[in-house]
Amino acid sequence: RAPRRSCLAKALVTGGGGYFGYNLGCALTKLGITVVLFDIQKPIWEVPNGAMYFQGDVRDCKAVFKACGGVDCVFHVASYGMSGLEHVSSFLIFESINVNGTKVVIDVCKQRNIPRLIYTSTVNVVFGGNPIEEGDEETVPYFPLEKQVNHYSRTKAMAEQMILAANGTPLKGGNKLHTCVLRPPGIYGPEEQKHLPRVLNIQRGLFNFQFGNPKTQMNWVHVGNLVQAHLLAAEALTPEKGYIAVSKQFKIWVTFCGRGSSLYVRAEACAAWPRV
Repeated sequence: RAPRRSCLAKALVTGGGGYFGYNLGCALTKLGITVVLFDIQKPIWEVPNGAMYFQGDVRDCKAVFKACGGVDCVFHVASYGMSGLEHVSSFLIFESINVNGTKVVIDVCKQRNIPRLIYTSTVNVVFGGNPIEEGDEETVPYFPLEKQVNHYSRTKAMAEQMILAANGTPLKGGNKLHTCVLRPPGIYGPEEQKHLPRVLNIQRGLFNFQFGNPKTQMNWVHVGNLVQAHLLAAEALTPEKGYIAVSKQFKIWVTFCGRGSSLYVRAEACAAWPRV
């Protein structure tokens, strides 16, 4: 279910040039919402009607401030180091973008009097390599920062905690900043260019080595389900919904059944186990 049109007028999506950010922006425009796709690189796909591309870096406070004119909800999707060669970069680069960039976004929301901020985190902030069974947001704690095996997971956890801590910050006019966090696993879907090609290469036998437990399973989420979770989170951060998602974090995953698949999004702030 998509949110009501009245709950949003204009939204900014950081990382709007990437796969998920672009798909989120497209979904928002289909609801009649004006969208700013903010990124250092323009999307490789056509910018949809109702959206504009704004070139900028999340670490650039002036650029973020300018792009947020008239915005009433920010989806902070931009991040660095999810996969590939970025993983070998120094911690300072990760910290600069994922942590300091997040601080800039929070500060601009305060300066611009923007009442809603939704952060796209990662399930990695609670996953340290050991299986998690029957875990939920209340029972699975953060994996210790000093034990995280990569800078991406470590800095995403730091940024997530900053987003949650900013919840309730007073804004002008008596309003408050309301925040929440979504923790997706790997994303798949049409035209996805990072995860899907690797899976196909494995299926084709292009990788002839194996490590770890061959029975290990991994959660994935379809881009459409993840988009819907973000839209519902935006609606959940409204007075009409009683701000039921404020200062909370939610895991999102997909469950495959048999030869077909049943797709579920868990976003408790919005609706319990909505099926899409």
